[in-house]
Amino acid sequence: MDALLRATYVTVITATRKIAQLIVFRFSHLRLAVSRLVDTRSSQAFPIRSISKIDAATSRLGDGNVIPKIGFGTGTVWYKDNVNDPINRELIETLKDSLREGFVHIDCADSYGTEREVGIAIRESGISRDKLFITTKVLDGWEDVPKAIDASLKRLQTEYVDLYLLHNPYVIGTAEGLRQGWKGMELVKASGKARSIGVSNMQKRDIQAILTIASEIPVINQLEFHPYLQRSDDFLPWMRSHGIGVSSFKSLAPITVAKGGPLDDILGSIAYTHGVTPSAVLLRWAMNQGVIPITTTGRRTRMKEYLAALKLNLSSEEQEDITKVGLTHHFRWWGKNFFDVDDRS
Repeated sequence: MDALLRATYVTVITATRKIAQLIVFRFSHLRLAVSRLVDTRSSQAFPIRSISKIDAATSRLGDGNVIPKIGFGTGTVWYKDNVNDPINRELIETLKDSLREGFVHIDCADSYGTEREVGIAIRESGISRDKLFITTKVLDGWEDVPKAIDASLKRLQTEYVDLYLLHNPYVIGTAEGLRQGWKGMELVKASGKARSIGVSNMQKRDIQAILTIASEIPVINQLEFHPYLQRSDDFLPWMRSHGIGVSSFKSLAPITVAKGGPLDDILGSIAYTHGVTPSAVLLRWAMNQGVIPITTTGRRTRMKEYLAALKLNLSSEEQEDITKVGLTHHFRWWGKNFFDVDDRS
């Protein structure tokens, strides 16, 4: 990858994380205090529903393992510049709330700096490890993936993760680097420290480079996916034809970072018809295509709204309307520097 482009990418990401961290620092104590008043939390008791990742709504991965159909993320505003930055107690409480509400899949990454919080939240919840599904990702440690997973497992306070992802092809930069990183991923799976392995933010060319040497096929590609970025050139069908599933972030973009687009009224109308929120409609739209959405919030009421998507049944006409109208508008949130303005791949 061009050195200037990579330097620009790193600069932009660092600046974004610093801004997000400042916002969280300024408002975290207020938000936590309010949420405690509203939710009447008690640090003395932790009532958890009887949950099991096998009993929860799941999909089957290409290697035979199962994955919950929705995950709770720890990226975006939870980002840290350094994994050794102070523990974010608000995130720990939020994660425990997500477990209370019924989430069983937690998504994190070494680059987010939130693995320690995930580990603490799981320990304090008292939930058996085998009833949870943990995803994490490797970024800068791609040159020595076995070393990277050991560091992540230590922070997560667990002996294994359910899903381990090679995080970013633009950091790795070359096809040879991708192949090297993937061989490290295969070593991690063989060691039992990751039950399944996959990739994130990969384009077709990146996956093709990996497939030339892969003994283990990536079970999933986690990438930005929503009605305004449906991935052109039959990318999703192509991945599935190779046994690669799809997970998404920024699934709620049309009602958050891309609000004001042509889907606003349509989503509101469909949500009203079903007695749910537009967020549930968008998550169900993704699930209906076999996509595993990763989403996050600091509010328990919204967690309930998100999980309502699991029981929502959109009609074929509603599903098609969202798809067709979504295709009339284009929005990309992540990695804009790496794509032309009209590139929908």
